[in-house]
Amino acid sequence: MAHLTQRDFVPLNIAVLTISDTRTLATDTSGQTLVDRLQGAGHVLVDRGLVIDDIYQIRAQVSLWIADPDVQVVLMTGGTGFTARDNTPQAVAPLLDKQVDGFGELFRQVSLAEIGTSTLQSRALAGLSNGVLVCCMPGSPGACRTAWDQILAGQLDSRTGPCNFVPHLKAQANQNVAACGARL
Repeated sequence: MAHLTQRDFVPLNIAVLTISDTRTLATDTSGQTLVDRLQGAGHVLVDRGLVIDDIYQIRAQVSLWIADPDVQVVLMTGGTGFTARDNTPQAVAPLLDKQVDGFGELFRQVSLAEIGTSTLQSRALAGLSNGVLVCCMPGSPGACRTAWDQILAGQLDSRTGPCNFVPHLKAQANQNVAACGARL
């Protein structure tokens, strides 16, 4: 599997979507946590949005990004719990070509030390669609930090071995990848 890693860092184009009925972009600490982490790692924020927890508004925004030739990763925060207004998994699952089952399993495992058995109430999930990795995380800044630090930072880094997600993502139209000499 070493063929899936490379020596040079490849910055990815990432969009961040917050699902919330109460937050605004100005008060969105969870989305901002993801933005700070991805930019700190050297990736590019290509778009950021916020939609209410409505299946069709979520699907509409994610569908736009999946079809956008510049977007390689969509990070979503919010709407993964069990309340009547938590609709992110139902909205996203039909859009995925392949589910990354291990993402939700691993997220719950690494969250266990932080929040105990409450981790069972997370329906975190991820999958690939049209060469775009879509990751859905709970809506707290702590959950976003955990997901980034324990899972995403490594899996979105082309240097991580024995494998990472970078070779599975579409090449960007703006040529960030080509400028780094990567072959995706």
